[in-house]
Amino acid sequence: MAQCKEHNFEFVAVSDLWSRRRDEAVEYFKKQGVNIQAYRNNEELYDSKTTDAVIISTADFQHALHLAEAVRAGQDAYCEKPFAETMSDAREARKAVEETRKIVQIGSQRRSTPNYIAANEYLRSGKFGKIVMVEMTWNVNQPGRWRRPSVTSVIKESETDWKRFLLNRPAQPWDPRNILNSGFSGLSHQEFPDNGWLTR
Repeated sequence: MAQCKEHNFEFVAVSDLWSRRRDEAVEYFKKQGVNIQAYRNNEELYDSKTTDAVIISTADFQHALHLAEAVRAGQDAYCEKPFAETMSDAREARKAVEETRKIVQIGSQRRSTPNYIAANEYLRSGKFGKIVMVEMTWNVNQPGRWRRPSVTSVIKESETDWKRFLLNRPAQPWDPRNILNSGFSGLSHQEFPDNGWLTR
């Protein structure tokens, strides 16, 4: 919030399919002295004409299609990585950006934090000497981290819009764990007819 004035922006709205998250966002911003409007979905947000730009921080598989939707609604956008999970979604978003000429940035917030910047500076300083190989493993063994058991027990399908959440993915039964899991894709690679993952 401290950077809003310095960078000439303000938060004015939030869009979330779950009523509880909308209410929590309004309350959070209110504590910061900011009144924001909450919308049930992105269409309501864009129809309100209250925003110039959006931050897309939805489930991973939704990023590209939400980006296409945003720029076609006249929004510049910052979109979390990954940009897309399928080539068809990536192509749709790219087409929308090229047609609208809106400003778009794809990024990872974590890489902008001070510890990553300091590590980059240290590596570039040469203090490690000549680096000939790098191997990295990141194992996240934190039960409940993504499944959020305390929240999955209270979320109800009637408080969300499960069909809208799935976007262009095949219909499937309600699963509270998936709507709360930002990495949920709902599909395996074999189910994509265009054989396209951006990471292939």
